[in-house]
Amino acid sequence: MPNPALTPLKDNILAATFMMASMAAFTLNDTLMKMMAGSVPLYQLLFLRGVMTTSVVLIIAWRMGAIPIRVASRDAMLLLLRSLADTATAFFFLTALFNMPIANVTAIMQALPLTITLMAWAVLGEAVGWRRFTAIAVGLLGVMLIIRPGTSDFTIYSLYGVAAVACVTARDLITRKMSREVPTILIVLTNSAAVMIVFGILTFPADWQPMSVQAWGLTTGAAVFIIGAYLFSILVMRIGDISFVAPFRYTGLIWALVLGYLVFGDWPDAITLFGAVIVVGSGLFMLYRETQLARGVRRQ
Repeated sequence: MPNPALTPLKDNILAATFMMASMAAFTLNDTLMKMMAGSVPLYQLLFLRGVMTTSVVLIIAWRMGAIPIRVASRDAMLLLLRSLADTATAFFFLTALFNMPIANVTAIMQALPLTITLMAWAVLGEAVGWRRFTAIAVGLLGVMLIIRPGTSDFTIYSLYGVAAVACVTARDLITRKMSREVPTILIVLTNSAAVMIVFGILTFPADWQPMSVQAWGLTTGAAVFIIGAYLFSILVMRIGDISFVAPFRYTGLIWALVLGYLVFGDWPDAITLFGAVIVVGSGLFMLYRETQLARGVRRQ
């Protein structure tokens, strides 16, 4: 990871631009997938998108020299576990997305920095002070405002969104345990292939639904955007300082609000928006605190 003291400002600005492009691409992918909700089965959509993305990423990985490559047996097992976690994420997230406003699901996903820090403390033994624990607690209260269990606004699909957060948290913790020798593009390839294989197996016992030209176009567009999102994410990690670019991750919520309103006519109510502000604010505070601690360590 680049050192913030050595990363030129122009590189950080470029990395922030890639981060915003990545968030836009992810949200555009979500929007196109949601537009097909109810017309094409979820498993079929994920399989077809997986075929498209795996084919393109395979070519990119080959051109980058990531194939063929040998990885240690430990890393191979971690790649498998990470791919399964990512496959579960796709199922839970898109099930929630197909049944909830896109901004609501995206707001729940903004809790990721909080849950990753919490589980890194619980599972990996990473140090977390009381300030960050407080930020995590406040942020999770914000999530509760978004999903509102026990009220008429609560649905089972809110729990699917929470399950997606849990799966991404597990995926990212697994990633931390991998050695740095594993190419990022190889990780993307194995994830894409896992989604293709798993949902391909789940699709074929059911009746294959014919797709219109519009559905094929939307699926192709979703594949293009998800590939772009992954590639932009790789560029962010290669050239930018994470403490500088991480706040730009929250632009995904802005995209979700805008596209949710323009495409689906959805706009979150005041309580949901307030919960989202709390979640984002907690994440930004925790990022600020982590940056301060990192600077303190470097001065010693």
